[in-house]
Amino acid sequence: MTDQTGPLHDITVIDLSRALAGPHAGMMLGDMGARVIKVETPGTGDDTRGWGPPFVGPEDDPISTYFLAANRNKESITLDLKSDDGRDVLTRLVTHCDVLIENFRPGVLDRLGFSAERLHDLNPRLVLLSISGFGHDGPQGGRPGYDQIAQGEAGLMSVTGPDADTPQRVGVPIGDLLAGMYGAYGIVTALHERNTTGVGRVVRTSLLAALVGAHAFQGTAYTVAGHVGRAQGNHHPSLSPYGLFHCQDGDIQVACGSESLWVKLAEAFDLDPATPGMATNRERTVARDQVTAALNAAFAAYPLAVLLPRLAELGIPAGEVRTIDRVYDWDQTRSQGLVLDIDHPVLGPIEIPGPPIRFDDNTYAGGRSEHLAPPSLGQHNESVRAWLDELDEHPG
Repeated sequence: MTDQTGPLHDITVIDLSRALAGPHAGMMLGDMGARVIKVETPGTGDDTRGWGPPFVGPEDDPISTYFLAANRNKESITLDLKSDDGRDVLTRLVTHCDVLIENFRPGVLDRLGFSAERLHDLNPRLVLLSISGFGHDGPQGGRPGYDQIAQGEAGLMSVTGPDADTPQRVGVPIGDLLAGMYGAYGIVTALHERNTTGVGRVVRTSLLAALVGAHAFQGTAYTVAGHVGRAQGNHHPSLSPYGLFHCQDGDIQVACGSESLWVKLAEAFDLDPATPGMATNRERTVARDQVTAALNAAFAAYPLAVLLPRLAELGIPAGEVRTIDRVYDWDQTRSQGLVLDIDHPVLGPIEIPGPPIRFDDNTYAGGRSEHLAPPSLGQHNESVRAWLDELDEHPG
C-alpha cells in the first residue's frame, strides 16, 4: 500500500465486480485517492484479463489491454468466495472498509452469504453499490446484462447509425461506462449522507437505467411531444447545420447553434443565408439534405489545414475527425493529464489513459499525486492480509 492523497484518501473500497461497469466505478474512486482492493477469482481473475486482442507482454502470460483500461489505482487479492477462507477474508474486509462494489446477477451475493442485510450487520457504515443489467426488480430484473444487448433494449441503437433502418451500437461500451459513472456518483452521495446519518445504504443502478438516463432530448421528445427519434447519421436532429461535412482532403465537423453563426458561415462561403429552406433553423432541419449538399460543395475547394483556421477566425465551432492514435499523440490531450506514465509490474514503463477530472489546486491528473498501474492477479495477496491482521491485532 502506498501513501495516498486525494479527496477520497480516507475511503477504502472492496471491488468485487468484473468486466467493466463496476470496475469503472471503482477506478473512478481510486483516481480520487480511495484505496481500492479488487477481489478476483483465483487462477483466472477478472473476466477481462482474458479479453483480446490486443494482448501485450510475455507470450506465456499475456496481459489484456482491456483489463488495463478499467483497473488503474487498485490492488488485487484473490479469494475463492465459496471457501471458508475466502468468506472469512471478505468478512474481515467488509468490517474494515467503507464501500463495496458488486455487479453479480441479482441474488448471487445473497447465495454466497453476503446479502445486503448481512453486510450491514457486519458494518452498518458500509455503502454498497450494486449494478445489474436491467434492474434489481421488475418483470425482467434477473436478466444478465451485456452492453450491446442493453444498448439495443434501451433504445440507444435506434437513434445511432446512418439511418433509421441501420441500428448501430456506440463504438465503446457506453452502457457499462455510464453505469459505472452513475454508480460512483451514487457512492459519493451516500458517503456524504453517511457523514450526517452515521450509516451506509445500498445504491443501485443498471445498464438500462444508465442508458435511459442518457437519452437527453430524445427522451423528452417522446415523453412530452410523442415524437419517436430515429437515427439520422452524423447530423443533429434538431439543429442544422450541425454535423459531419466533407472537404478537399478529409472530414470536418461544424456546429451552428445559433442564427448568427449560420449567417456568418453562409456569407463567408458565398451562400445566401436567406435562401428559401435555409432562413431559419426549423427550415434547415427540414431541408437538411439541401444544406448539407451546399456546404459540402462550398468546402470541397479547401483542405483541412486551410478550412479549420478559417472557420476558427469566423468563430464557427468546428473540428476534424481524429483517429484514436492521433488523439493520444495530440498535445492538447496530453496537456490535460489524459495520458499517464506508470510502471507496470510486468510490462515496465507504459502509458495508459488518465482520469478526466483535474482540480485547481494541483497540476496532476485526477485527485492523487501518484497513480498505480493496474495490478497483476493476486499481486497484493500478502499485503492486504497483513493489513487485516494488523487491524485485527490493534483495532481502532
